[in-house]
Amino acid sequence: MSFWDDKRVVVTGGTGFIGSHVVEALQEARCPDVFVVRHREYDLSKEEDVIRVLERARPDIVIHLAGLVGGIGANKARPADFFYQNLTMGTFVFHHSWRLGAKKLVAAGAGCGYPEHASMPLKEESFWDGLPQAESAPYSLAKRLLHMQAIGYFRQHGFPAVIVVPGNAYGPHDNFDLEASHVVPALIRKFVDAVDRGSDEVTVWGTGRPTRDFVYAGDVTRGILLAAERYETPELVNISSGVETSIRELTEMVAETTGFHGRVNWDTSRPDGQQRRHFDIGKAQADLGFEPQVSLSEGLGRTVAWYQANRALARMSV
Repeated sequence: MSFWDDKRVVVTGGTGFIGSHVVEALQEARCPDVFVVRHREYDLSKEEDVIRVLERARPDIVIHLAGLVGGIGANKARPADFFYQNLTMGTFVFHHSWRLGAKKLVAAGAGCGYPEHASMPLKEESFWDGLPQAESAPYSLAKRLLHMQAIGYFRQHGFPAVIVVPGNAYGPHDNFDLEASHVVPALIRKFVDAVDRGSDEVTVWGTGRPTRDFVYAGDVTRGILLAAERYETPELVNISSGVETSIRELTEMVAETTGFHGRVNWDTSRPDGQQRRHFDIGKAQADLGFEPQVSLSEGLGRTVAWYQANRALARMSV
C-alpha cells in the first residue's frame, strides 16, 4: 500500500504549470480522490470560496500551488496585485485547511524570497536573514510569510505544513506569454518563432550575466510529493537542480536546441533582476532522498518539443 492509496487530496492551481504535473503524478500514484481547484470556479483570494472548496472536498492533504506569478516585467508593473493575491490566497487556504480538518498542507514558496545578498548556494537557514530583491519583493514576501504561518500553526495547533522552495522551474505546460513568463519559456518562444519566421536575430533582455538554478517541472513535482509523504513538522526545503547556470549559457542552449543560428542582441536597457541564485539541495537529499533526474539540456529538449506541438493551446499572447 502506498502513501497515496487512501488519501483525499486538494490541489489548488491544479490546471496551472506545476499543478498539472502534480495532478498527473497523483493519478499515476493511484491516489483515489484528487480535487482540482480551477480559478473559473473558485477565486481563492475570496475567503468564502476557499471555505466552499474545502467543505466540498474535505481533503486529508492540501497541495497549494495556486498563485499570481510572472517574470520581472509583470512584477514591476503589478506589485500590488502580486502582493494581495498571493497573501490572501495563502493565508485563507492555510487557515481553513487546518480549521476544516486537513491532516497536512504542502505549499510552493518562492526562490526569489531568499535575501538578495544571501551567500550562495542558498540554504534554508538563511531564508530570513534579509530582504529579497526589490523588484519582486511584494510577491516574494507574500510567499515567504507562508513559512511563518507554518511555524505558528504547528506551535499552536500541531498542524504540519511544508513550504517547498523550487528553483527556476520550467517544462511543458509553462506560461509562454512574453509579457508574463519567466526566462525559459520566454526564450523558447522567441527562438522557436524566430526559426519559423526565418529571422536572423533575436533580442534577449538584460546582460546575460545573472545566474539561476533551473529545475525541470517533473523534478519539482517529485519533491513536492516526497515532502508530503515524509515530513510531519513545519519544514522549509529547497527543491532544485543544485546547478548554477548563467542566462547567457541558457540562451546558447535554447538557441542550439531550437536550431537557431542567427545573432543574439542583448537589450541592456532591460532589468537583469537578482545577479545570482543557486540552491543548496542537501536538505532535500538527506531528508527526502530527492535527486534531480532531468538535466537542463534534456529538459529544454522536452519543453521545446512540447511548445512546438502545443502552441495553439499554450498560455501566450498573440
